[in-house]
Amino acid sequence: MRTAKPRTDESSLSVGPLYVGLELSTREWRFAYTSGLGARRWQTVIPAGDRVRLRTVLAQAKGRCGLVATAPVRSCYEAGRDAFWPHRLLEAEGVENVVVDSSSIEVSRRARRTKTDRLDAEKLVTMLVRWVLGDGTVWHVVHVPSAAVEAARHAPRTAATLTKERTRWRNRIHAALATRGVRLRLTGDFPARLAAAQQWDGTPVPPAVQARVLLEWGLLQQIEAARRTVHRTLQTARRAEPSAAAATVRQLTQLRSIGEGFAWMLATEVCSRDLRNRRQVGALTGFTSTHYRSGDVARDQGISRAGLAAVRRAAVETAWVWVKWQPASELTQWYLRRFGQGGPAQRRVGIVALARKLVIALWRYAREGTVPAGAMLRAGAA
Repeated sequence: MRTAKPRTDESSLSVGPLYVGLELSTREWRFAYTSGLGARRWQTVIPAGDRVRLRTVLAQAKGRCGLVATAPVRSCYEAGRDAFWPHRLLEAEGVENVVVDSSSIEVSRRARRTKTDRLDAEKLVTMLVRWVLGDGTVWHVVHVPSAAVEAARHAPRTAATLTKERTRWRNRIHAALATRGVRLRLTGDFPARLAAAQQWDGTPVPPAVQARVLLEWGLLQQIEAARRTVHRTLQTARRAEPSAAAATVRQLTQLRSIGEGFAWMLATEVCSRDLRNRRQVGALTGFTSTHYRSGDVARDQGISRAGLAAVRRAAVETAWVWVKWQPASELTQWYLRRFGQGGPAQRRVGIVALARKLVIALWRYAREGTVPAGAMLRAGAA
């Protein structure tokens, strides 16, 4: 007698979540999904950002994993070039997604290891299950900013990029002229003075050299014009814009030695994030110490240099200015006691330590209104 095949109905399906690990690339998204630890894992590929295929794949994945159609979906992907728009797309489709700091993911220590998108996606979904079940050590989660906060970062970043490019092209022009023994200031009448300039032996600068330098001069002028435009935009925003970032900039620039560029960087890159303590501020800027202790060996490997390199560089530059213009502050006094009597190398090490303390103090000032001890405000500041 033939035995009837059992029928799968809704009551036999699991209501647990579907776990999805995404490996993102320019053309396609690779999905690795499972219903939990020890369960079978599947993979599929869809065109990058295809919302219709995304819905289809998620529905098929739930059925394949034996989950009900209304089962929640938990997903993750590594932070990268695409930034946060995939996160917002997934959230719009009802997926609970996390963005992972790729540098915090545990990896094999073998000198040579196999690495493919398939293996990476499989590892992501396995670690996602572990993280959801309470293993918070598998990675660090990136705090996703709102679209408005993310957009506000572009103007200060553009200003910093243009300043860097300005220095780069100025150095190129000076270097090209230095090979001929020529030194000229880069003022408005530079082309005329270049035409009349003489080399080390009294002969005119060769036409080919002049052509190259004038081309670079033209590019420099375009960068200068763009830089002035961006700075005017930021100045206008600081005075009149009602945004939280502009208010933070107005507050920070009340302190002597804090320039508008660094204030915008702190306001949009540090103060706009949901940071809870000084350790998170230090980690974000890469100012945290990395200790090495194994057996009888113990040494300090210096700062981690992770996080926001641009903020770290600007903080070190501002720390030098702080020492000069805030001599009565406790931060300056601490620096002078610890490093002021040392040599150049020791003072450079000390200024990095001061930069970390300064960023934390400014973060607290912007957050709580507590002026750094002993610091002076600009004349006329409230």
